[in-house]
Amino acid sequence: MTETPYIDISPTLRILGTAHVSTASVEAVREQISSYQPERVAVELCDSRYQALTSDRRLDKEGLLKVVKEGKAPLVLLQSLLAAEQRKMGLDEGQQPGAELLAAVQEAEAAELEVALIDRDIQTTLQRAWKKMRFREKVRILWSLLGDDEDDDAPEVNELLENQDLLTSLMEELRTFSPGAGLVLIDERDSYLAGKLALLHDGEKKTLAVVGAGHLKGIENHLAQQSMPNQASLDDLNQLPVRGRISKSIPWLIPLFVMTLIGYSLATGSKDSLIEMFTVWTAANAVFAALGCALARGHPLAILTAAAASPITSLNPTLAAGWFAGYVQLKIKEPTAEDLQQFLKLESLGSFWSNKAGRVLMVTSLSNLGSMAGAWFAATGLVGSLI
Repeated sequence: MTETPYIDISPTLRILGTAHVSTASVEAVREQISSYQPERVAVELCDSRYQALTSDRRLDKEGLLKVVKEGKAPLVLLQSLLAAEQRKMGLDEGQQPGAELLAAVQEAEAAELEVALIDRDIQTTLQRAWKKMRFREKVRILWSLLGDDEDDDAPEVNELLENQDLLTSLMEELRTFSPGAGLVLIDERDSYLAGKLALLHDGEKKTLAVVGAGHLKGIENHLAQQSMPNQASLDDLNQLPVRGRISKSIPWLIPLFVMTLIGYSLATGSKDSLIEMFTVWTAANAVFAALGCALARGHPLAILTAAAASPITSLNPTLAAGWFAGYVQLKIKEPTAEDLQQFLKLESLGSFWSNKAGRVLMVTSLSNLGSMAGAWFAATGLVGSLI
């Protein structure tokens, strides 16, 4: 069996580093609980992931509709794409992502040990990562995730567990690829996990912590240097990103600009200019939104809905064309119970189009993206006509 790395922080605190898709890690968790005989097992899980692993929680129609209405389709797609990439590795090992964490929970419960969840909520992590990433980083990550080409040079899971220097270099590669995502997915979570362990561990109860091997060194450094956050800092790390005044005002700039042009044309009595502005605005928004919906392989009525809604919703940032297009797609091509169940287990990009639940989210996201592009294109065209 591959030697799964662990570090003894103190006589009563051991941290086991695992790969979320490794059979060896599942075996190591069971062996460590048996040999180390902890009184408490802490796992790198938040409550929502814990519930998903232990109760086989499924996406339902109400939940899918809520995701569409609340504009969270891109985040859900990103989470699913990340899971799909991880699952590709898991299939090679005969394990699903999180199998060793579930094993830790099951073994602890069977031995009537205390179970502690020490990770930050996955939605908070995703939203903070998305907020920290620059537009260029978002495009690069999404393009990388959407690529179906297999990396023949990708290291084996066992190689990662045996070679911590290789694992560290891969983590640093993520930071280079996307500094914003690296800050949240690596640095913040290292700090958060170390802080939760420090608050949890009083030195009396023997504790085994099960975390991803990529976080092992970071947690050790925080605990050794006493640089882990206190409760107040942990609360800050748990906060969802708050938009500043400037970022809040940006979505209103284009509507304000368009309304100003309309007001100017009405004041000067320039009927021809008003008609031209209306035509440019409507055509650009409708075409780009419809194109986005079509790329998502939306139903013809969903495409028409995106085209009709975009010129209006682009003038009101509290609305989005994708919401309406996604709702129509959901009602016309309603996902079955099997679609909803399988969505959380998709393994490739193509599955997001063939699965009806995935297609609803694709229609919502790409229609919104098209509508946004159409608004900027129209605004640029209006500026050009003024010049």
